[in-house]
Amino acid sequence: MTEAAEPLWLVAANVVLWRRYGELGQELRPGTKAFRGGAKVYVIDTYPGGANEQLTAVGHGRRTNRWITIDTGTRHLHTFRAQLVYAPAVLRRCGTRIRTRAEAEELAELLERIAHDERRTRHAAPHPGHCRCHACLPLSPG
Repeated sequence: MTEAAEPLWLVAANVVLWRRYGELGQELRPGTKAFRGGAKVYVIDTYPGGANEQLTAVGHGRRTNRWITIDTGTRHLHTFRAQLVYAPAVLRRCGTRIRTRAEAEELAELLERIAHDERRTRHAAPHPGHCRCHACLPLSPG
């Protein structure tokens, strides 16, 4: 019988329901290619050298509903928060990186700011009419 892995503090986030896509961001696509909109993912790594614009996330895949690990744009995620993770499939993918609650909360705040700025500045053109992207949804913080 295998022992249960120790829970870790990680950053959890949700995939945006709709994202701008294409030339000047005039098209909308639901979620990302790998994750459904609204799916919960866990951030297991970031790329500080690239200004944290990309990160590695673990979540249930769009098509297979199995756990997948994928690099994605920080702008495609929102509502970053620190969370104690118990799921063995996620913990196996994390390696030995130990993060305290304070470190996870600090990283979550940083990633939320970066995601907000990236969504705001990514496309130069104004939003299309009746836009449903994350920034335009009435319940989104920005």
